[in-house]
Amino acid sequence: MTTGSVTPRRLYPFQLSTSTVPVGAGRTLSMVSGCYLVELSDGRHILIDSGMPADAPVSPGMPPAEDAKNVLEHLDALGLRPEDISIVIATHFDVDHAGYHDAFPQAEFVVQRSHYELARSGHPRFAQARSHWDHPALRYRLLDGDTELLPGITLIETSGHTTGHQSVLLRLPETGPVLLAVDAVVMQRLFTPERTAWPTDEDQEQLHASTRKLLDIVEREHVTLTVFGHDGEQWRTLKKSPAYYD
Repeated sequence: MTTGSVTPRRLYPFQLSTSTVPVGAGRTLSMVSGCYLVELSDGRHILIDSGMPADAPVSPGMPPAEDAKNVLEHLDALGLRPEDISIVIATHFDVDHAGYHDAFPQAEFVVQRSHYELARSGHPRFAQARSHWDHPALRYRLLDGDTELLPGITLIETSGHTTGHQSVLLRLPETGPVLLAVDAVVMQRLFTPERTAWPTDEDQEQLHASTRKLLDIVEREHVTLTVFGHDGEQWRTLKKSPAYYD
């Protein structure tokens, strides 16, 4: 699919929206919805997830999102169009991660086989965004476990949040190794071996195994930055598009 000389050159975090979620006792939690753009050394682009669809209803009791800017608007701000995306890495098909997949029919989609088969079987968790991720024009490449997509981009199977969730390890020329944990670890404070499950996590045992796996990767690969999927406090400190990590 790719040549050995092609490597990641830049990472653009796209902050799609923010929200302040009440968690009881007068406390709130800052949450971010995001996705990512990787620019390759040959000028091509890879998108990692696509965000919440425009037609998604607001969940009861949840505050509306703030500062919303969808993936197409982020791409446009960089002078890019949907047809400039050659690959979409689908970490999983939750509605806030797969809502614009159908905007990229020219791209190859890459997903774990176990996740794709679970979602296609009619699992209700993924029904809300199904018209977007299961559009007949989309082409999927199904993976079985950890896979080097190309030099400098490794997809890491991290079930637990849901079956077949995948995280992404990038090796950038200046920043070094960057781990995108996505929803395997949604908040930085949860990145511990014996963490508790998040309300939307599916399997506690798998979650622990995936968390330990990512902690081992951080140590073994000397990861310089780990980005957690929805941590509003961390996202305040990150470079965000049009800024980038290189």
